[in-house]
Parts: sequence; structure tokens; C-alpha cells
Amino acid sequence: MRFRGILLVCALGLPVTADEGMWLFNQFPKDQVKQKYSFEVSDAFLEKLRLGSMRIGAGSGSFVSPNGMVFTSHRIASGCIAKDGFYAATTQEEPKCAGLEATVLLAMEDVTRQVKDAAKEGAKAAEALQKRTAAIAQIEKICAGKTGNQCAVVKLSSGERYDLYQYKKYSDLRLVFAPESAIASFGGDAGNFTYPRYALDIAFLRAWENGKPADTPHYLKWSAEGVKDTDLIFVAGSPGSTSRLATGAQLAFYRDTALPLNLGRVQARIEILRAFAAKSAENQRLAQPMLSTFGNAYKSEAGKLIGLKDDRLMARKLNFERRLRNSVERDPKLGTAAGKVWDEVAAAYKTWAPFEKPYEVLERPAALGSSLFAMARQIVRQEGPLASGAIDESLEIAMLAQYLEEVKALGEKEAPVKAVLGSRTPQQAAEEFVHSSKLQDPAARRRPAEDDGMIRLARLLEDPARKLRKKHEDTIESLEASSAERIAQYRFKVFGANDYPDATSTPRVAFGAVKAYRDKTEAPVPFATTFGGLYHLAGNREPYQLPSRWVEGKARLDLVMPFNFASTCDITDGSSGSPAVNTQGEIVGMVFDGNIENLAATYAYSDDQARAVHVASQGIVEVLRKLYQTPGLLHELGL
Repeated sequence: MRFRGILLVCALGLPVTADEGMWLFNQFPKDQVKQKYSFEVSDAFLEKLRLGSMRIGAGSGSFVSPNGMVFTSHRIASGCIAKDGFYAATTQEEPKCAGLEATVLLAMEDVTRQVKDAAKEGAKAAEALQKRTAAIAQIEKICAGKTGNQCAVVKLSSGERYDLYQYKKYSDLRLVFAPESAIASFGGDAGNFTYPRYALDIAFLRAWENGKPADTPHYLKWSAEGVKDTDLIFVAGSPGSTSRLATGAQLAFYRDTALPLNLGRVQARIEILRAFAAKSAENQRLAQPMLSTFGNAYKSEAGKLIGLKDDRLMARKLNFERRLRNSVERDPKLGTAAGKVWDEVAAAYKTWAPFEKPYEVLERPAALGSSLFAMARQIVRQEGPLASGAIDESLEIAMLAQYLEEVKALGEKEAPVKAVLGSRTPQQAAEEFVHSSKLQDPAARRRPAEDDGMIRLARLLEDPARKLRKKHEDTIESLEASSAERIAQYRFKVFGANDYPDATSTPRVAFGAVKAYRDKTEAPVPFATTFGGLYHLAGNREPYQLPSRWVEGKARLDLVMPFNFASTCDITDGSSGSPAVNTQGEIVGMVFDGNIENLAATYAYSDDQARAVHVASQGIVEVLRKLYQTPGLLHELGL
């Protein structure tokens, strides 16, 4: 049987291409790296990378000295960073970063048999789930009692495998160094998800224990040389989530229906906000946070759509899916009935597609940009807690008027248009709903009146929204969960350790090459940007205005020094702050973003144009020495 499994894998081919994969540390494709890059990844190398990296806040980081020095992204530590930056010359000057914690993965153990044996064969699904949950809780409790560590059983491949992870937690993190916000986020929101980039998105913290700097012997040394084009690098971090088990039919639905609809709705609000902001400086101030939110949302969704419209990416996805299905149907233990999961998903999305527009408008996400409607719906559905911020009435009316235009466009068949609008235009109705609501007042939110205008609107839309929600749950949500679980199980049975599970905010390691590429216009994009490029782009207005020390210090910098660079490492949300190391295990950079082509990596990986974006280690050293003059920090980094 084992021999047959090997033949099946050979016939099907590995489920990954090129540098694809957010791999488990105890399931890393050493042979694949050796074959492509002629480098042998040892267990010692992986252990060093695992013990030297961490999950920190909503992202990742690494230890870079034996005295608890932590290297991460500026945005991860932004809650304790002043706008003008910070440097603590001594440990006594390091302020605490309240609420920020880090965890390091100390050990992993396969506990699949213990978890599965807890559920008797033939037990009902609900009973089996209950028994496995109890077994997991018991395993975690025993582990924590024995070791004193934070213990968590991680479910992998939809329950085909369970691993026990032991973490060491660091709850006392203090700020050592951070640059000015203007250079950490140079290019602002417009720069997000783009490349070339010019951002010093870094921070150095320190982990403390028992009132003194933590003893951290498993740290990653800093590379004196940095990176160059085509170098092999490794990235360790805690990527948030991916949906790579989505079928071709699902991706086609996102590409042809869901993403275009959402993009159109977001774009309409961006145009309204821009017009609103152009009227006065005060309007600009009020609109900017929402403009930033919608701008990033638009870019994120557009990036996914661009990726899914790439015929090469979709062809690879569909080809692999077809071969996987054929292998499943040939397996005597699975058979043709198992392969029908792909047909079920395709049929469900075909049935659902006409309902996606009313679902988005009436149920989720509904009234994009309207804080009052969001609160009114929470009140109607008895959900909470309500937001506590101030609301500008004129901006609220503009957002609600656009929403009511969308409700009107659905027509009476899909929405209660007459009850909502009557003889009014969407603009007139929006004004009346907002003016007749007291929810702008935080005090009124605690005891909302039944005749409140916005609550009345939310009640009018509740019945059709509830019906669509129920239809979505019955048609899509339950099937998505079950199909993803079955496909994950099939992949595990076929590939075993040759595959990687979807990302789940748990520690992973990726590999790739520092690599230039050609963009959609076939224009060459360099592997690295330089300080010279930064100064060429800089101007007198935000977000391209440099801090004064950068303006005054230009002559001291090596203008051809690499600043940011791109690689083919497979990353996603949560990878920000991840260390990038060379084949010696030395820090050569840190992930802080991906380009727009990388956004489709949520669904499928491609290294044609998708890139992870890093701050280069040699560029960091250049500015620490010549602009920030941080001898203590440099000395601790071994420089």
C-alpha cells in the first residue's frame, strides 16, 4: 500500500510549484530546496530559525541578540512609538510597550493518535467532536502543568493531523529604537501593496524577564554583507490565513462575481469621499481615515482580482485540481463518490451567483461607510458592544445616500424600496434617517429609542437580509466548510508530508530567491531599491516628505546601497516583521509587505510577478550608523 502511495504522488506531481509553501518547521521540503538551490537544509538550521523567530502582536519578529533584542515591523510596535521616533541608549531608558506580547515555538509533538483515539469508531459526528475537544484540552493541560509553557494543540489538514505546540511567552517588551513614522511608512497608503518601495518599516524592542533583559541564546545573527540578486533566503513567521483549498469554481466566482461587485461599491465610496474632502480642510481631515480604509480595501481586492484574472495562475490551479480529483477517484478507499465534492461546489456557486449582489447590499457588508447603520443593525440584532467614537453628520449622510442608491437599484423584488424611500430620493431619505436618529450621541446609544430613524431603517431591511443570510448559510457556508475539510483530507492522504496546510497564524517557514521581475507592462522591476531612488521620489508633501535628519544627512549616505528588496518567498497577512535569513542563518532583511500581485496568494501562489517586500539589512545598518548614530544598538547587533 505504501508503494502504491509513492507511485500516486509521482504520477500526480508535488502539489506545489516553484518556491510555494508556508511550511511547518517539522515538515520542511529539504529535498525540494536541495534540488533547486543546491543547498542542504539541516535540522539544526531549522531549529535555529524556529527558536530565533516569534509571533509578536498581529505579526512576526525575531531575536537578534543574546540579551533579548527583538527585530520587528514598525507597524507591529506602533502603539508604543512616538511620531518622531525613539532611541534608548541604555536599557534603563527603554519604555514598556503595554499590551504587546511575543511567543516563541519551543517544541512540536505529533499527538494525532491521542486525539483520534479519544473518539470511538462509529461514533456520531457531534459526539466524536466533543470527545476530541476534551482530549485536546486534557493534552494541553498536562503539557502546561509539566513544562510551565503555553501549550496548544494545532489542528492540521482538517483533522487528519494534530500537533502539540509548546510556546514560551514574553509579556514584557520594551522599545529600543524606532525611526520617524514619516520614513517608516514613506509613500503612505498609496505605497501599500506596491513595489518598488522605500520604507524603513522597522523597530527594535527588548524582551525583559524578572526585571532584567531576557537571556536569549537562540538568536539570529546580523549579516554584515546583506543580500544580492538571486540569493536564496528563508522567512520565518506566523502567516495569518490562506484559502488555498478553494476550488476552481470558487475562484471563478470570486473573479467573475464577488470581487467585481465589491470593488464597484468601494470605488463609489472613494469617489464620494474625495468630493467631500475637496470642499474644505476640515472635510479633508474628517474623510481621511475612511479614505485610507477604503483605499487599502480597494487595492487589496483589486490585487486579488488581478491575480485571479491571470490565465497562467488559473490554469495551474485547474490542472492540479483535475489531477488531484483523478487520483482521488482512482483510490479504492475514496472512489468516484469522493470526487463529487468538486461538482457539489460548482453547482452551489452557480446557484448562488444571482443572489450575491442583494446579499452584499442587504446583509454583508451592507451599508459600507455608515457607522450609524452599523450601530442600528447591532441594536436590532441585539449584538454589541456599540462603537464609542464621534460621528460627523454630513459625512454620514453622504455614505448613507450612496447605500440607499444601491438598495433602490436592487428593485422592489429584492428589497423593500417603497417602504424605505417612499416618494423621496436616496439623498432626501438619507438626510431624514440621519436627522431623526439620536445615535450620534454616545449617551443615546446606551438606551436607544424605538422610533430612532436609523433603527427604523435597519428594521425595514432586516427581514430580506435575514432570508439572504439563511440562504447563504444553507447554500454556501456549510458546503464551503465541509468541502474544504474533505479536500484537505484528500490532499493529506495523497501527499502526506509533501504538502503544507493552509496558514493559520501558527509558525511557518518559507524559502525563495531575491529576484527581479517584469510588471504587467513588461517593464523591468529591480530586485532592490536604493537610497538614491528614495531621494528622487521625496518631495515637500506627505506622504513623500522626509524627516529633517534624512534631508540634512543625504550627503553622508551611500546612495546606491540597497534599501528595500523583493523575493519570491511565500507570505500573507501576519508575515509582517518576519526575519529573512541567508544560508548561514543570518538576518539579511525583514518582511513588511507584498506587492499587489502577491495579494492573490490568498488563493494560489505564483512567482511570475508576486513578491514579498523586505527592508534590507545593509540599508538598516547604513542609516543606524550615519543618520541615527546608535553605537550601542550596532554593537549589540555585532556590528
